[in-house]
Amino acid sequence: MSMKRTNVYADPEDLAIIKEAAQRRGISEAEIIRQGIHLAAMANRVWGEPLFSRTFEGRGRTLDGAEVGEVVADAVLRETDTGAGTAA
Repeated sequence: MSMKRTNVYADPEDLAIIKEAAQRRGISEAEIIRQGIHLAAMANRVWGEPLFSRTFEGRGRTLDGAEVGEVVADAVLRETDTGAGTAA
């Protein structure tokens, strides 16, 4: 994989923590910083499609855990009844 060099300013305390972690894990400080950059990039990425492609009809208020299960189960049953959710 091709890499591009960049310069950043970092808090000295953060760099000390990275240095210690690199020694403890047996990897380079640069690798820890690359991992952090990747996590930041993925956390801020705008995806082309929504995480959930299906929506479920709710009851117009915040549901408790049991009610969420009921709504999802009802939606799955409706999908199965129409043949939309059956696997080959």
